[in-house]
Amino acid sequence: MTQQTISTPKQAFVGLQMLFVAFGALVLVPLITGLDPNTALLTAGIGTLLFQLCTGRQVPIFLASSFAFIAPIQYGIQHWGIPSTMGGLACAGLVYVVLSALVKWRGAQIMDRIFPPVVVGPVIIIIGLGLAPVAVDMAVGKNMQIEQNLAILVSMVTLVTTVIVAVFAKGLMKLIPIMFGILVGYLLSLFLGLVDFTKVYEASWFAIPTLTTPQFNLEAILYLLPIAIAPAVEHVGGIMAISSVTGKNFLQKPGLHRTLLGDGIATSAASLLGGPPNTTYAEVTGAVMLTKNFNPKIMTWAACWAIAISFCGKVGAFLQTIPDVVMGGIMMLVFGSIAAVGMSTLIKAKVDMGEARNLVIVSVVMTFGIGGMFINLGEFSLKGISLCAIAAIIMNLILPKEKGQNNA
Repeated sequence: MTQQTISTPKQAFVGLQMLFVAFGALVLVPLITGLDPNTALLTAGIGTLLFQLCTGRQVPIFLASSFAFIAPIQYGIQHWGIPSTMGGLACAGLVYVVLSALVKWRGAQIMDRIFPPVVVGPVIIIIGLGLAPVAVDMAVGKNMQIEQNLAILVSMVTLVTTVIVAVFAKGLMKLIPIMFGILVGYLLSLFLGLVDFTKVYEASWFAIPTLTTPQFNLEAILYLLPIAIAPAVEHVGGIMAISSVTGKNFLQKPGLHRTLLGDGIATSAASLLGGPPNTTYAEVTGAVMLTKNFNPKIMTWAACWAIAISFCGKVGAFLQTIPDVVMGGIMMLVFGSIAAVGMSTLIKAKVDMGEARNLVIVSVVMTFGIGGMFINLGEFSLKGISLCAIAAIIMNLILPKEKGQNNA
């Protein structure tokens, strides 16, 4: 194939293009959660290289910041601080490792048995809906000294731009609606005097990203461990998607157990350095499909570019000048789309909500998640997405299936 024989300089250029496609979503997570965007760039690059090491550099995908962990990171930082949150997230990466061992032992079908759509779908919906208040608060300028109508103007212009690009754009432009939304919102904010460049002037060109030494707090670990379930199941969808795009069955070679292992190690490594957990990026898979560049070496270059850029202090400082109202406009679409993925999971699997078993699982998970249910276990407390995930898994295992039921 021609994509295997392109020159090294062209590979490097295409790799930079792939990073550009992922860039908006990559830096969005640290900007929302208060982590260093340069650290996210560093850990995305390192995570992608570790994934390639685990899979023998056979799969052309890029790993970067996972949206599924936004709410848990915010909650964790608020209650236990960044070091303990990073320690918990590093342990969450081990969930992938355990699942990898299960897949190696019992085959890929074990994922469908333990985490069927009726379990994963409502949990993903709760991940998205749980973030909705955060998006609205930022969109109306709750944390900024700004008139509410002005904040809503900026956030809505940002949102509308993102929607227009996502729906009407063609080619690679369609894959980067977040970038365009941020750009337009940022320019409007600049015109309205909402941007402060002081940090950019003060930042040095070369700076080591903020590295965090993790601490291992049992309560934080127990809270964050179950959250890895939903993105781990999404990982299977990501591998199936890139298999479809390239015409190769990566579930068999290098094998789902190796891709899960790579994702888990990448997530743990990112957290141990102070970055958000990693996940496979659908945007980059879309770019691979459009450009027909199937060579995994392209992703090696994308990873190297991410690592190189992470050491430019002015890049991180510039990203941190993006006003909250701009981020709020983006998040209204992004978080809603997460919930939509959960609904799509149920719909595609044709989960019959007329079946009492399915109705019970989805209803309890939704009520627990939206209502803020919690269960105290001595000094520890289960709540939020963790409680939803555990409740869904337990109900799926103990509730009897009706005869002929295969989708629950």
